[in-house]
Amino acid sequence: METRYERNIPALCEEECARLRARRAAVIGCGGLGGHLIELLVRVGVGHLRVVDGDVFEPSNLNRQLYSAPALLGCSKAKTAAERVRRVNPEIAVEAIDCFLTRENARALIAGCDAVLDALDSIESRRILAEACAAEKIPYIYGAVSGWVAQAAISMPGDDLIARLYPDGAVLQSKSVLSFTPALCASVQAALCVKLLTGRPVESGKLFYFDLLHQEFEAIAL
Repeated sequence: METRYERNIPALCEEECARLRARRAAVIGCGGLGGHLIELLVRVGVGHLRVVDGDVFEPSNLNRQLYSAPALLGCSKAKTAAERVRRVNPEIAVEAIDCFLTRENARALIAGCDAVLDALDSIESRRILAEACAAEKIPYIYGAVSGWVAQAAISMPGDDLIARLYPDGAVLQSKSVLSFTPALCASVQAALCVKLLTGRPVESGKLFYFDLLHQEFEAIAL
């Protein structure tokens, strides 16, 4: 066991750590949720990461996006994330794709991955990503934040999680996001991802809902 990962033990066994190093995960979106997700997956030892985002950092990102900084305004979120990965853990193979998710490119962006993590901020993008994951038969790990609220879930191929969460006519309630809400949501998503990639049972079809203002938590069967 490498010294880098020795504190993973015994929460993860050596065989599980080896499995993580052999797995591929895609993070779609490198902003508020995505930055925290990438950081967590890199440090726990997921060996191959594909980070996707066509956006650049703007001043409004500074309150919550882990990789944003005044000196990086105007810089590519995906390329900045990849540079961070290489600094933190040079052993990780990271691929930065500087483009937005579309219906035309979605399947190509996730092809060959063992898990896809949703760090998106629109309902339509989530629908596109969920459809691509179903077509490629890749587990989809959902996360969303608004204000004080975070929610996360894992959807296995063939599930219709996003259709149930966002029926026709659904709209996002608010674009407000606090600094700590994405960190919590990303932690739940990363834990689901690690369980999946190491072969542990995962709670498909269950929504994990957190209200940080009132310190309330629910696991909701869907």
